[in-house]
Amino acid sequence: MSTGRPAIEVADVRFRYAKAPLLEGLSLSVPTGETTALLGRNGVGKSTLLKLLMGLLKPRHGTLRVLGLDPLRNARELQALVGYVPDRPDAWPWMRVPELFRFFAVHHPRWNPDRARAWTERLGVPLDRTFRQLSRGEGMKAMLAAALAPDPEVLLLDEPFGGLDPVAREEMLRALVGALGERRRTVLVSTHELDLAARLGDRVAILETGAIRTEGPLNEVIGAGESGAAEALRVRLATADGEGW
Repeated sequence: MSTGRPAIEVADVRFRYAKAPLLEGLSLSVPTGETTALLGRNGVGKSTLLKLLMGLLKPRHGTLRVLGLDPLRNARELQALVGYVPDRPDAWPWMRVPELFRFFAVHHPRWNPDRARAWTERLGVPLDRTFRQLSRGEGMKAMLAAALAPDPEVLLLDEPFGGLDPVAREEMLRALVGALGERRRTVLVSTHELDLAARLGDRVAILETGAIRTEGPLNEVIGAGESGAAEALRVRLATADGEGW
């Protein structure tokens, strides 16, 4: 159960690429210590929102706070407290996982090599192959191990199951459930798959046409077990391939 100030606060955020508006007055509150699934069709701006929360993009309007910190003004302080898994492995193709970890160790103030090693073993991440040689699932598990190594207060996960085969998806899901069971932490995970959200999240927030249209406990959002409501939500989340943003 969360208490006190929300871990993530987004108020009236607007963002556009070139002349194409994407987020238009988006507001969201993520309670401390809970897992919130950010649901939405591909291309509606889920990745953009997470990049804004990481300080990788600048909003045209509005405010964002993570643990009370501004992602742009307090970038280094926030880096020590937030683990981020992008929607595809963020490493040079020639790198091996140990080389990526050495890079993170230099730049991350709370990097813990023992935790990094433990998570690669737990997830079965190959250490002797380059990222070019890793499968997508292996690469995503490597990025999850890197995100968990500093024992972050907040985890931001951008479509961590996208493009994975069923076996890799189940392995990734079990790893995330295990990470959430380690200790109380705040998680925002983006996905367009309702079933995955239901297995992970305490809450859901639905992003449509530039703003959060619905948010709350999952059983309330989908109608407390009403199969018709759940099916209607699945239809709304149906999408073509490719996130785009």
